[in-house]
Amino acid sequence: MAVKKHSSNLYGYVFSFLRNSEDSQDIVQDVFEKLWKNKKKVEVEKCKAWMFRTGHNTLINFAKRKQRTVYNTELIPEQINLDNRFETQEIIDLALSLLPPLQKSIVLLRDLEGYKYEEIAEILEISDSQVKVYLYRARKKIKKQLGDLTLIQ
Repeated sequence: MAVKKHSSNLYGYVFSFLRNSEDSQDIVQDVFEKLWKNKKKVEVEKCKAWMFRTGHNTLINFAKRKQRTVYNTELIPEQINLDNRFETQEIIDLALSLLPPLQKSIVLLRDLEGYKYEEIAEILEISDSQVKVYLYRARKKIKKQLGDLTLIQ
């Protein structure tokens, strides 16, 4: 039941982080496999948070292994073709890709998936106040990146 109820939201979160359908499906499937293996340990009421926390941890490990996330803001000019204008989503994706994984996860969970601060805190195993601080810092970085991108174009 939990798999059916939360699979599309979990996939949406993972896909927003990776922007790759095949890798996202693999990670979601991995989460479901881990849930099956731990079904006796996971409380039904906390299943959703457990799945998202497991998905988050799997994403972080995947990103580290694949080194897909670029953190060096000096690379922005190399990634932008100055002759073409970016679509809004591409600009947002680029700004998100520059965030550290925890901040990116918080932004995606809050702004894309619509989770409350308390839910995000439970999923990521941090305090509510840490969620608010990381979200503030992430939004500030995104705003700065978007300002820098408009200067480049």
